[in-house]
Amino acid sequence: MYKLLLCWRYLLTRYLALACIISVMLGVATLIVVNSVMSGFSTKLKDRLHGLLSDVLVEARSMEGFPDPAEKMRRIEQSRIGDKIEAMTPTLECFAMIQYTQPNGEPFTKPVHLVGIDPEGRAKIGGFAEHLLRQKDNPKPSFELDAEGKRRLLLTTPPVVHVHEEAPLDPDRPPPPDPPPTRVKVPEGTIIGHGIASFRYKDRDDGKIKDAYALLPGDGVILTTVSGEKLAPVYDRFIVTDYFKSEMSEYDANYVFVPLDHLQKLRTMQNRVTSIQIKLKNYDDSKEVVEVLEELFPSGTYVVETWEHKQGALLSAISVERGILNVLLFLIIGVAGFGILAIFAMIVVEKTRDIGILKALGASNGGVMKIFLGYGLLLGAVGTGLGTALGLFITVYINEIEKLLGKIVGMELFPRDIYYFDKIPTFVQPESVILVNLGAVAIAVLASVLPALRAALLHPVRALRYE
Repeated sequence: MYKLLLCWRYLLTRYLALACIISVMLGVATLIVVNSVMSGFSTKLKDRLHGLLSDVLVEARSMEGFPDPAEKMRRIEQSRIGDKIEAMTPTLECFAMIQYTQPNGEPFTKPVHLVGIDPEGRAKIGGFAEHLLRQKDNPKPSFELDAEGKRRLLLTTPPVVHVHEEAPLDPDRPPPPDPPPTRVKVPEGTIIGHGIASFRYKDRDDGKIKDAYALLPGDGVILTTVSGEKLAPVYDRFIVTDYFKSEMSEYDANYVFVPLDHLQKLRTMQNRVTSIQIKLKNYDDSKEVVEVLEELFPSGTYVVETWEHKQGALLSAISVERGILNVLLFLIIGVAGFGILAIFAMIVVEKTRDIGILKALGASNGGVMKIFLGYGLLLGAVGTGLGTALGLFITVYINEIEKLLGKIVGMELFPRDIYYFDKIPTFVQPESVILVNLGAVAIAVLASVLPALRAALLHPVRALRYE
């Protein structure tokens, strides 16, 4: 009982203990906030990548693709993993150049990732219909123009007029046929990335980030790619029908979707695709599905992989970065531990006479050691508790704090136009908070071991003669 009373008295009466508590508190709070923000970014990135990519992909190793995707999908359905598959769809992907005229009359040219899809089949896979602006969550999206887009197309596209000369009337010859009807040929539709069709700017009046559109539904674009056989340049004119907005700049600023059958004709790749995207009923079956698909499709021509394997480099980089950052930030708590070590060493020197009295009254070496270890444990526990509370508070209100700090320093700390996030994502992992707490308390206790040993090994007579 006396050990606890002494620890509590030292905690309340020594102001140096407050410095130790504050250092531990700031270290724990920093670790919790950084961990939560990193976890938030990582979780949101994984969710979006998984949403944009199918669970499993069967891809060709070259741009020429592979033939007869319908037959290959039948083989997959008839295999022993057929009951584990929810949906499949073929896609044809290639690089292309997009060209259009901006509202100010200047030409715009940009390399893009061109994807030929069956929109209804791609919607069943996921990661497509939910990211469309005009057909959001439509289970059967299409490349058709809406009424407003058709009116804009008619206003911007001149009609095709057929001119013919009238021949003199001849009673012996039949009358000439009627001229062909005048009509406007509507090009194929395309769904383009939101970052291609628009740009972001900061409104001078309210300071908010807004979107300005350079392309509207009904506007025409020219897509240029290469033929699949001779690698000769081919191009065609398409009409913008919708926007793809996933809030990931890599996709929104590069992806363009067109009808699969039209892209196959344009690239002279009839009945050929570059990948088959597969959605599973349960992603836990992905390992078995990949093994069976690798047996069905030889690795020399095909690549079978899950979305995690396809994005493995990015996910690994995030994991490594997060681990290194945690190690570096733990050094902050390590600095607090050295502070505890120095303060405890001073306390042992100052309290040498008191230690001698305790031992003379019957306190054992273990009892004296427990006093200092308990003091370190108490400092670590109080600092960790306060740090956890502060860290969780900052995590919950991090966006409000960011806005307040932005007003104080006069600049935006989290630019939305770069990250395409409306707010800073956070995700508190209870296991991480527990590990940080245990680590901080362990460092505080370990820092008090050497001073505790020194105090425990003091001889009572020498301690009493110290002064």
